[in-house]
Amino acid sequence: MTPRRRSGRRRVAGRLRPARARRTERTARSGRLFIPSALTVLAICAGLTAMRTADGGSADLALLLLVTAAVLDGLDGRVARMMDASSAIGAELDSLADAINFGVVPAVMVYTILLRDHSDAASGIGWALVLVYCSAIVLRLARFNTLLDDDSAPAYTRDFFVGVPAPAAAVMVLLPVGLLEQFGEGWWTSTVFVGCWLVFIGLLAVSRVPTLSLKSAKPRARLLAPGLIVVAGAAALLFTFPYVLMLVMVAAYLLHIPFAWRMQRWVSSRPEHWDSAPRDRRLQRRDERRAEVAAGTRRRVIPVRRPSARLGLRVPAGPPKDDRRR
Repeated sequence: MTPRRRSGRRRVAGRLRPARARRTERTARSGRLFIPSALTVLAICAGLTAMRTADGGSADLALLLLVTAAVLDGLDGRVARMMDASSAIGAELDSLADAINFGVVPAVMVYTILLRDHSDAASGIGWALVLVYCSAIVLRLARFNTLLDDDSAPAYTRDFFVGVPAPAAAVMVLLPVGLLEQFGEGWWTSTVFVGCWLVFIGLLAVSRVPTLSLKSAKPRARLLAPGLIVVAGAAALLFTFPYVLMLVMVAAYLLHIPFAWRMQRWVSSRPEHWDSAPRDRRLQRRDERRAEVAAGTRRRVIPVRRPSARLGLRVPAGPPKDDRRR
C-alpha cells in the first residue's frame, strides 16, 4: 500500500482548516505573547540601569528609572489581559522582574547611597540588612504566587493583599533616599535608622497584615470631584517637590493599614458577606452601627458644634421686641 499523503488540512470542529490559516494563527499569537514579555524585559533593564546610575551618584535619575520600571511592570500585565496573551512564561518572567526591580534594585540603591561610605563595620551590618530585605521580598512574592493558585479562598480575599505588596515596599524602603535629596543629611540618613527601616519594611512585606488592593476598588460617583482634586494636588507636588510627595504617600499608606485590618477582620467573621461587593459591605456596616445605636449598645457620635463666640462670629441682631410684637 502506498502511504497516504497529507493534504495540509486538518479537521477542527467538523470543518477543514488550511495549514496556512494555522500558521497565521500561530504567528499572530506569537506576536501577542512578544509584546507583554518585551515590556517586562524593558522593566528589568530600567531597574538594573537605575542601580548602576545610583552607583554613579545620580540619585534623581536612578529614582526616575525605577519609577519607569514600575510603570512598565504594571503595564505588561494589563497589556497581556487586553491582548489575550497571558502565558505561564509571562507570569514567571513578571515574578522575576518584581524580585529584581522591587527587591534587589531599591535595596542596593539604599546601600550605595546611604550605607556604603561608612566604616567597615557599619557598611557590613548595612549590607546584611539589605540581604534581609531582599530575602523578605522574594519570600513575599513566592507566597503571593501560591495564593494566586488557591481556588478555595473566599471571594473577599481579592480585596486585600497579605502583607505589603512589593511595589509599595520598594517605594517605602527608598524613603530615606528621598529625605536625603529633599532635606539633606540628618538622623534619617544614619546607619541605625536606615537599617531599622530596611528590617521594618521587610517585616511588613512578609507579615500577614492585610492591605487594601486597588484592583477591585470601585469609587463612588460622589467621590469623583474630591478624587480629582487629590490627583491635581499630587501632580503639583510631583512637579515641584517630588520627595515631599513620596513622604506623603508613605505616611498615607502606613496610616491605611489599621483601617484595612479592621475591614478584613469584619468581613472574615461574617461568611454571609464573603461574596458581596465592597460597597454592599460598607452599607451593611453602616446598618449594623445604626442598629447598635438604636439598641443602646453603641454610643451615637454627635459632632460638636462650636459656639459662634469661639469662632469670632457675631449673631446678627434681630428687630426690636416692639417691632416684632406689631
